[in-house]
Amino acid sequence: MSKEKKVAIIGGGASGLLCAIFCAKKSILVDVYEQNSKCAKKILASGNGRCNITNTNLTCNDYFSQNHHFVDYALKEFGFSEFEKFCQNIGLLLDVKDDGRVYPLSNEAKSVASLLIAHAKNLGVNFHTDTKITDIKKLFNDYDSVVVATGSEAASQLGGNSDGYNFAMEFGHNIIPTYPSLVQLHLNSKIVKKMSGAKVDGEVTLLINNKKELTPQGHFLKSACSGDILFSDYGVSGFAILDISQAASKALMEKVHVSISINLLPKFDLQKLSNHISKIAAKEPKITIFEILIGLIPMKIASAILEDLGILASTCADEINVKLSKKIANQLLNWRFEVTDTHGFRHAEVSGGGVDTTEINPKTMESLKQKNLYFCGEVLDVVGRRGGYNFAFAWASGFLAARDITKH
Repeated sequence: MSKEKKVAIIGGGASGLLCAIFCAKKSILVDVYEQNSKCAKKILASGNGRCNITNTNLTCNDYFSQNHHFVDYALKEFGFSEFEKFCQNIGLLLDVKDDGRVYPLSNEAKSVASLLIAHAKNLGVNFHTDTKITDIKKLFNDYDSVVVATGSEAASQLGGNSDGYNFAMEFGHNIIPTYPSLVQLHLNSKIVKKMSGAKVDGEVTLLINNKKELTPQGHFLKSACSGDILFSDYGVSGFAILDISQAASKALMEKVHVSISINLLPKFDLQKLSNHISKIAAKEPKITIFEILIGLIPMKIASAILEDLGILASTCADEINVKLSKKIANQLLNWRFEVTDTHGFRHAEVSGGGVDTTEINPKTMESLKQKNLYFCGEVLDVVGRRGGYNFAFAWASGFLAARDITKH
């Protein structure tokens, strides 16, 4: 009688848990080693506790990797419909939004984590929490297969670290340089502090060496992203900033000049906005330029933009000519800031870079350098855009690893 197969999974996050469940379903003995006191910490923190669990529209163009088409097979084999079926089987119902984003019907990340862990335990998965693996090669003495599902350096307060990359290097794997993604940006500006806490629904354009960032093949970001922009002491955050941060962060790592242009009023063009300022000034000659601007943008931003232009907030409307109207309008639609840094891995939702996917079998997630060694999830050089795409790849890669492990 052949001995029962055993698998060790390092990391109890999204990809590790899904891999564990599918392995245990096939009567494999599964041990999950988790360094934290509880599993699924990143799931619990995702989507502000709501958990944007996946997306209905998944293609390789939603991801960035040095090996652009690596994700194709995984997304085809375990796309939205396969994931939805899996969720239904464990009693986790989904709420599909019009834009393709998917949340648990409970609207709580806690329910996602609890159901995954409970289902795994019911299948006999053994969880070893507060257990940090330091010697991966020793695991091969006790297990038939080892899965590295350690995540990345992002969100160190939730346990993010570089362990997975170190494990990969022990087996001769190349690591694509890592950088924070879906992260806030630091700006070279003293005036930005004065706007701290102010928020607009605007548009941000990324400029690399003062040119619009064009979208190369396989790059999931456009040169401009719309959404909320929140000013802070160090710079900017908000969804529009997170959406452009992957390309900005990567460019900063490559030591090129990075700046952004912020459009505070994307519903206007230059002529329309300039005309509006001139029209109000003509109608109300005794009000100030500051009072005209606060009809358009938050007070803190109005004050800062005038200071940046060297215009007194007390300037009367009757002093505003066409040239000045255009100058102010242009700044409102194209306010330039130099980007000096990101807010770091600690504050990043995910990481770009990671284990070189040209050294991983895209159909099985098995290492091409070491038999029975698998990598899945964020430890790989695959980073998705905001909207459930990173979870989608975590689920898909965990599934492929499990399917291959259970075949042999």
